[in-house]
Amino acid sequence: MAKKLAKILLLLAILLLEQAGPGQSRSITNDDVPLSMVTDGGNQLLLQNQNVWKPFFSGLMDSLFSSDSSCEQTYGFLPCTSTVLGNIFLVLVYGYMMFLSAKLLSNGSEILLQILGPGIVGGLFLPLLGSLPDATIILASGLSGDTETAQSQVSVGMGLMAGSNVMLLTILWGTCLIVGKCDIENSIAVDQKDEKRFSLTGSGVSTDIWTSYSARIMIISLIPFVIVQLPQVFHPTSDSRVAILISLAVSISFVIAYSFYQVFQPWIQKRKLAYSKHKHVMSEILKQLKTNALGRLLTNDGDPNKVIIQKLFKTLDQDSDGYLNTSDLRSLIIGIQFDDIDINIDEAIIQVMRDFDTSHDSKIDEDEFFRGISRWLNKAKREAIKDRGKIPQSMKLLEEYDQKTKKEYDQFGDQIDEVVEDVKNAKWHASKAVVLLFLGTIVAAAVADPLVDAVDSFSTATSIPSFFISFVVLPFASSSEIVTTLIFVSRKKQRTASLAYSEIYGSVTMSNILSLAVFLGLVYVRNLTWSFSAEVLVILIVCILMGAIASFRTTFPLWMSSVAILLYPLSLLLVYILDYICGWS
Repeated sequence: MAKKLAKILLLLAILLLEQAGPGQSRSITNDDVPLSMVTDGGNQLLLQNQNVWKPFFSGLMDSLFSSDSSCEQTYGFLPCTSTVLGNIFLVLVYGYMMFLSAKLLSNGSEILLQILGPGIVGGLFLPLLGSLPDATIILASGLSGDTETAQSQVSVGMGLMAGSNVMLLTILWGTCLIVGKCDIENSIAVDQKDEKRFSLTGSGVSTDIWTSYSARIMIISLIPFVIVQLPQVFHPTSDSRVAILISLAVSISFVIAYSFYQVFQPWIQKRKLAYSKHKHVMSEILKQLKTNALGRLLTNDGDPNKVIIQKLFKTLDQDSDGYLNTSDLRSLIIGIQFDDIDINIDEAIIQVMRDFDTSHDSKIDEDEFFRGISRWLNKAKREAIKDRGKIPQSMKLLEEYDQKTKKEYDQFGDQIDEVVEDVKNAKWHASKAVVLLFLGTIVAAAVADPLVDAVDSFSTATSIPSFFISFVVLPFASSSEIVTTLIFVSRKKQRTASLAYSEIYGSVTMSNILSLAVFLGLVYVRNLTWSFSAEVLVILIVCILMGAIASFRTTFPLWMSSVAILLYPLSLLLVYILDYICGWS
């Protein structure tokens, strides 16, 4: 933390030094030297060289260092300039300070997550804090100045919002695929095995089912964009304030709903894992019973074979008392290998008792055993009919059902939040987290306005639209998750790859609802004109395309990285064509 504070103070010192005003001096060259004095010719040669090179450099120097207009200092003391190089310097300095702000917020959030764990902190506060830098820049882009100035600068906020979404889903998405690639075997990337190197189809990344859910939520979060754009589609000249207000309300409701989902997601995951584990135990026991049975568990009509199941019951009833107790079940289950899932024999016995013992007397009679086995077989049959449209033979049915439940468990099993361990000096770490979050918030709030002014001034000096500058530059300044995501995925495991891509989809989702809500509120309150059809179209195309790919598959071969990265320049080109060639607004 001390190093970050030192960097911030150093940048502030540089900015203050830049405040030094221009000095005055006099030339020591005397053009009125008497002709009677002897000269070595150096003075005349210097004048000749100046006359030769001055026309060549004058245009370049004027564009880089001079300006015909004055600038207005942000807060009355921060430096400003109207030259190209000066604004490049200010954008880099303010952008780096915004990056430090995002890093402070990220570090503080991680410390709080370690102390308090997921739930309200991990699900509610951390996503909001992660979106804070973007929100402050968007807010600063339209708050200051009159309506005309705000209308001009608000494109910086739209450029940041569109640029962040596109950058995360193209450049970062593709880079993660390259960095985290592993060998693909049986349509799944094998953890930490990278022998095929850069095989376009033989190497790639696999994620879990929760990552696909995150991608689907990201697509749903685009609804406010569609709502605000509808008037422009059907009636381009109509007033869109009603649509802006409706979209704003929907965005805020989505922020609340998504926050609740994040809070309760760990509980949902645990429930789904428990159900998946139960199905896997059920399939393993059915396979073991089939091995012990002297016949098929299903008749030719696909119904449970009562005669065989009754024989199985008598075989398992070791003391021949007409009941199966925990000792009988242990003898059955002890030969089943549960190494691939986190379950022990006692847990499996409890699950069988819970399913079969309808009389709740801690033992299973013959009728309860038959009804329980029949329910399990019917579940397996329904899964087979859903997948294949028909019921396979008994042994093949159980093998396919076992493979499916194992794959389902693998998709859910690795993503359960671990129990939060006791952190030493928890009070000190909590205080450190609060200080980091406070500093990050203050720096983001202080730097957002001058950063927007610097981007706008650079746009004026270079005649480059401010949207394109903010689209390309600002996302890298406000997105602290870039480095963290690449570190995650470089471990070359399905779990870490899932976390990395979930963070990408989650960041885009928060941008689509929270950042858009701030932007819409700004447009509505300042009575600005909605003229961002091309930008919204680009966001919709990239989010829907990448979200659809991630929604319906969990393994991504390496060739997809080039497609994703190529979408970035194509998005910029599309905005340019629509705005400046087709005349969209």
